[in-house]
Amino acid sequence: MSRQIMTRAQTVVVKVGSSLLASLAGGLDTAFIARLVGQLADLSERGRKLVLVSSGAVAAGTAELRLPARPNELSLIQAAAAVGQGALMQIYRQLFQCYRINVAQVLLTRDGLHDRRRFLHARNALLALMQEAVIPIVNENDVVAVEELRLKMGDNDSLAVSTAQLVDADAVILLSDVAGLYDRPPSQPEARLIPEVRELSDDVFGMAGGSVSGVGSGGMTSKVNAARAANIAHIPLLVADGRRENVLQDLLRGEQVGTIFIPPGKRESSYRQWIAYGRGPDGVILVDDGARKALVEKKKSLLPIGVREVRGDFAEGDTVAIADLTGREFARGLSNFTAAELRLVAGKKSTEVPEILGHHSPETAIHRDNMVMVC
Repeated sequence: MSRQIMTRAQTVVVKVGSSLLASLAGGLDTAFIARLVGQLADLSERGRKLVLVSSGAVAAGTAELRLPARPNELSLIQAAAAVGQGALMQIYRQLFQCYRINVAQVLLTRDGLHDRRRFLHARNALLALMQEAVIPIVNENDVVAVEELRLKMGDNDSLAVSTAQLVDADAVILLSDVAGLYDRPPSQPEARLIPEVRELSDDVFGMAGGSVSGVGSGGMTSKVNAARAANIAHIPLLVADGRRENVLQDLLRGEQVGTIFIPPGKRESSYRQWIAYGRGPDGVILVDDGARKALVEKKKSLLPIGVREVRGDFAEGDTVAIADLTGREFARGLSNFTAAELRLVAGKKSTEVPEILGHHSPETAIHRDNMVMVC
């Protein structure tokens, strides 16, 4: 029954990884891209609203520049991305034109989406494109997204979820070179595909392995992390083998293909989704057990008296993670104080805060309206 939610999904974000789009030896795999475009065109003609999040720019640029392997030097990665993005979009545009479908290149950075106004501008632009029956093709802006390139993490998995939050998507599909999440490395003969995940436990994260293709920078770990973000937005996320014939049609017919991550609870608003995963937290606030209970069970705001430790350097209004005394994150929110101020008032009553800081200040460290549970 869990797969029936896919039959009702009208707005879908599809992410395709570098390992499917390109190889280090041969550049872009135009035959695969043609099959992918054919599937997307079919779904579009049937009334689905689609956004394609496409990796492959760095891999394509690596081949275009005739480099022996994906570069490690940051400036060369950026150069490869700049060259490869143009080549990638040219092929997409030509293939979609065969179906008389217009596409648009949209380059985003997760850091840019941290700003609420930029988030809304990106959202409005994407919705306007979809209203005009244009398929947006989204990629990380690798020329300026320095942190993501340096860490070589994510491979656009998290960007796909951020995009889904922007357009209020009904589902996210991550196409990969593996069939889904296995209970052990899929190379082992006894490995078993897990068709459904309802709880992102430590065991689930333990099952996730790394990418072995040498082309992409993600892996199952990044996909499970993306599923965690999708859970917050109450968006189902599926991981499936993109090489399977008509995989998108099968998934959206509700067939038992790949692994589906079923989100718990009710769907959060776009604003609360932005708080939770608009970008990574700028710091961490550790709270005592009493504060944790008040936040989780009683739905209260976080008061300074419940704060036990402040980590990082953040400004007023920045996103911070809220963790228990073991360091396990369970919520995120927008801080009413700078990190320096919060260190001064940690453990203090709200009535004492103005005197300590020497100016009028909010009673709450993080107001309930600006907080989201993430566990």
